[in-house]
Amino acid sequence: MLSSACSESRICLLDNWTSPMDFLLLGLGNVPELQSPLFFLTFMIYSVTMAGNILIIVLVVAVQHLHTPMYFFLVNLSSLETCYSSTILPRLLASFLTGDGTISAHGCITQFYFFGSFVTSECYLLAAMSYDRYLAICQPLLYASFMTWKVCIQMAAGSWLMGFLLSAVVIHLLSQLKFCGPKAIDHFFCDLIPLLELSCSETRVVMLVTFMLSLLDLVFPFLFMLASYVCIIAAILRIPSRVSRQKAFSTCSSHLTVITVFYGTLIIVYMMSRSVSLRQLNKVLSFFYTILTPLVNSLIYSLRNREVREALSKGLRKAVVCIQRS
Repeated sequence: MLSSACSESRICLLDNWTSPMDFLLLGLGNVPELQSPLFFLTFMIYSVTMAGNILIIVLVVAVQHLHTPMYFFLVNLSSLETCYSSTILPRLLASFLTGDGTISAHGCITQFYFFGSFVTSECYLLAAMSYDRYLAICQPLLYASFMTWKVCIQMAAGSWLMGFLLSAVVIHLLSQLKFCGPKAIDHFFCDLIPLLELSCSETRVVMLVTFMLSLLDLVFPFLFMLASYVCIIAAILRIPSRVSRQKAFSTCSSHLTVITVFYGTLIIVYMMSRSVSLRQLNKVLSFFYTILTPLVNSLIYSLRNREVREALSKGLRKAVVCIQRS
């Protein structure tokens, strides 16, 4: 019975996700003096992230010589990171500004669905990008025939589709749970573990299915990328010329850095215990991989990539000339 599942100190607030209910996101901390600095910091991060990723998309679309598979995947990566930053940051900014951390049940499950979908899609997309780099460096003579535009579109579309389908399975199971008060989510966005901590239903099935799906959307892509880069590094080390080795490594260094940052923080966050003493640290690390990682990725690809820098400088010069003529 639901009444026996909920402790005496709690009131059953929600029979299912169709009932009207608000959750309270506790955010990054209950320190009023920090709300304004956190708002401005987060606003700056969001602005730079959006500007950087949109700039990459515009440059790749506008500059003809960037119309290659590598930059096609980069456009998809920038689009994903723009989307998943936008599932969290506008709501977080509003809570800093108003002090109101409430979110409806429907809003919470929608936020978690889209966030999970975009993150899962990014895992598959990063794997597709590693395959592209593997072919370019280890099988250069076969690259053009293997990495056709049809294959690129199928791999990118498959990444997006897998993300939305796998997340839908978890959302379906989550929507069957019953939730009891207190309704405070000790996080700054609706994530799976903090939500399950509020459930007064049996959550073992959800956890088991989530674990199995995480093998598909996190572990397998990671192992694929690891194997790809073992082959890539081995191929680079066999190149006799030092200059050629540096040039070959420069084509995949940005992608390797993005994988390290993304998976490093992701693994730490979800492997770390959510004990009371570590919850604040968990939220800080979650802040890093959900908010700072998209910013870092856009900076990595815009500042460390020579072709993107050259395209940007040419675009700026043309803009200055047009302004001067007008």
